[in-house]
Amino acid sequence: MYCRVSQRILTGSVLLVLLLVVPVTKAVEVLTAQELAAHCDLLKTEPDGADAQYCIRYIQGFIDGAIATDVNVMLNAEETDSDSDETFSQRAKRTRAPSRADQHRAAQLAGFCLGEPLPLRDVVDVVVADLQALADSAGKDDTAMEVVYASLQQHYPCDS
Repeated sequence: MYCRVSQRILTGSVLLVLLLVVPVTKAVEVLTAQELAAHCDLLKTEPDGADAQYCIRYIQGFIDGAIATDVNVMLNAEETDSDSDETFSQRAKRTRAPSRADQHRAAQLAGFCLGEPLPLRDVVDVVVADLQALADSAGKDDTAMEVVYASLQQHYPCDS
């Protein structure tokens, strides 16, 4: 009986010490530009490999997320400015099925416009070139998000 109590106390003490020593984790681990560049390095030699697909899907997800978010932000902002006489059906149509014009106007909020449909691989190649250039320079602490965003803004500016 005494051994079980001491074993439980010892186990509890060890767990408590481990909890105090373990570093605090973030909700989402930040991907650095250098880490993304390492995945993208294999894009030419192994385009169907896991690393290359990770690279492509990260950039595609960034673009899709930016456009979807900007459309919703723009439509919500316009909703506060619109007439209160708008019916539920009108509001549903306006917010649930954004038109190409809405998507274009929203893309300008992000500061980059891809314009006519471009092959994803063309956009990825442009962004990857910027990632690789940065990986060779001093910007090793930059996040992947910052570099991808800056690259899209630089290479695909909106013509207002």
